[in-house]
Amino acid sequence: MGLTNAIIAEIGCAMLWKRCGRLPSYDSIACEIIECYHGASYFVASPPKFLILFHLQQVVPLVAGIVVAGAALAGKYSIQAWQAFKVRPRIRRFYEGGFQHTMTRREAALILGVRESTALEKVKEAHRKVMIANHPDAGGSHYLASKINEAKDVMLGKSRENGSAF
Repeated sequence: MGLTNAIIAEIGCAMLWKRCGRLPSYDSIACEIIECYHGASYFVASPPKFLILFHLQQVVPLVAGIVVAGAALAGKYSIQAWQAFKVRPRIRRFYEGGFQHTMTRREAALILGVRESTALEKVKEAHRKVMIANHPDAGGSHYLASKINEAKDVMLGKSRENGSAF
């Protein structure tokens, strides 16, 4: 009896495909009646419920794989962005406050951008760079130029007795 139903289902599905232009499912022995656009009724093989569940079981790992791949890509790009963020140069804070009445070695080192224990050659080189950037002939102020020169004198040990020029 089961073989006869299978043959009927196969014949019905083949007739439906020829007549309606649709490709039916040959997965199952169970049949249902479907109407084509011609109005005629045909037997069509419909898959049983366990096959629908089987298809769902095939889709779940695929979706899970896509989610895992997306999370891996997002993680990769977030790590790259974090590493680029860490490498960027840090913004140096400027010295807040004005000049002291009598320039100290610490203040002179801050003005020239060197350490207090820097060698004399480095002090002269730093003085030259800062002076080129702030020279009065190049648009800098006379006050800053005098403070830069005073900072160089303090770092080289040629401190003035009376303090600032201004």
